[in-house]
Amino acid sequence: MRVSARDMAAATPAGRDRYVDLLRVASLGTVIAGHWLMAAVSSDGIGNLLALVPALQVLTWGLQIMPVFFFVGGFSHALSYRSLARRTEGSVYAAFLRARLRRLLRPTLAFVLVWAAVALAVQLAGRGDGPLTGAALRLVTQPLWFIGIYLAMVAFTPPLLKLHERHGWAAFAALAGAAALVDVLRFVLGVPYVEFLNFALVWLAVHQLGFLRADGRIRRPAVLAAAGLAGAALLVACGPYPLSMVGMPGEKVSNMAPPTLALLCHGLWLVGAVQLAARPAGAWLERPRVWRAVVTANGVAMTAFLWHLTAMLAVYGAQLALGMDLPAPATAAWWAQVPVRILAAAALTGVFVALLRRFEAPAPARPADPAGTAAGPVAALGITLCLLGVLGLSMTGLGGLLDGHSATLIAVPLTAPAAIAMALGGAWLVERSAPARRVRLRG
Repeated sequence: MRVSARDMAAATPAGRDRYVDLLRVASLGTVIAGHWLMAAVSSDGIGNLLALVPALQVLTWGLQIMPVFFFVGGFSHALSYRSLARRTEGSVYAAFLRARLRRLLRPTLAFVLVWAAVALAVQLAGRGDGPLTGAALRLVTQPLWFIGIYLAMVAFTPPLLKLHERHGWAAFAALAGAAALVDVLRFVLGVPYVEFLNFALVWLAVHQLGFLRADGRIRRPAVLAAAGLAGAALLVACGPYPLSMVGMPGEKVSNMAPPTLALLCHGLWLVGAVQLAARPAGAWLERPRVWRAVVTANGVAMTAFLWHLTAMLAVYGAQLALGMDLPAPATAAWWAQVPVRILAAAALTGVFVALLRRFEAPAPARPADPAGTAAGPVAALGITLCLLGVLGLSMTGLGGLLDGHSATLIAVPLTAPAAIAMALGGAWLVERSAPARRVRLRG
């Protein structure tokens, strides 16, 4: 039986940190709105508004808010793992992965399978090479990089949480220092491929800040925000780092792919800034209507994130199907259409959420096969396959299902069908790696 958002809000424990739930929803909502605004679609293809109007790139210092989501993830994972460790017999690691990933992987795999079927049908019909169709099949899976990175954070939570419990801020400093060293090796000494280590080091450092918040150890958020903002500004002004905190097409250096020390400083400033707002926001969230809205949004946030680009592309597709002209991006006519397009995309995303939210709801428990000492390794293998498959699909896109198009992931060529198979197989292994009883996680 599905529990309503009203009932869930009414049953909220007195000690729950409601501000974390608000940050989770607000960060994903900001990313969605940013994607809708940045997409510069014309009859020639899909571009990036920030590349066409470079002066707008400074907005990414406030709107590139993914570090906040990963920070919130660290907080939630710390509470969840500790709660589970107190109540679970056998492999805590396997039980943690299974309970933590079910709500994430079910909507993700549903999205992947639906879009794979659509892409296959389009390509069999011989319509996969058009400027808009081809770009859409590449673009629609790009946000899956976020899912892959998040899976890695879940996988590394137990060892990094132990490191945090022993060393506190020093554990964060070690990750941040390693990320800085990677940039030195990359930009100063020219060591090839070393920059890819920062996909782990930068995001795991931000995730580690969530552990510190869970233990109440971020006591001077203003200092953290000021240090992060000053560090990012200094690195951009004096170093090889670009102004934009999101990737730009054709740029030689990106702060995002792979992440840089400038992006880590950006994350520090954002974490400090949101911490400064925690107390007033906490009082606001005590209002029943406000809290019910946050609970409702949290229940569908991942589904909305996965399908928001589909909705945006459908709005542009409807314009073309109706014979409407697409104004040149960044012109006055284009800006005039922005509010209408965003409202239409939001409405269509709501339709997708209504149809597909069932995949985000908690699933009933199923029997588990492995047990005992084998459960942990099976779960570790499963989540590794999942994150590699999801990351691989974010790189390959779905435009080359029939011609063997591949992308290189950690020096290995990977096709979209292989990436999908890895994600599905990994999810199955994680599902079968833990005891069958249902586990309710905090956070």
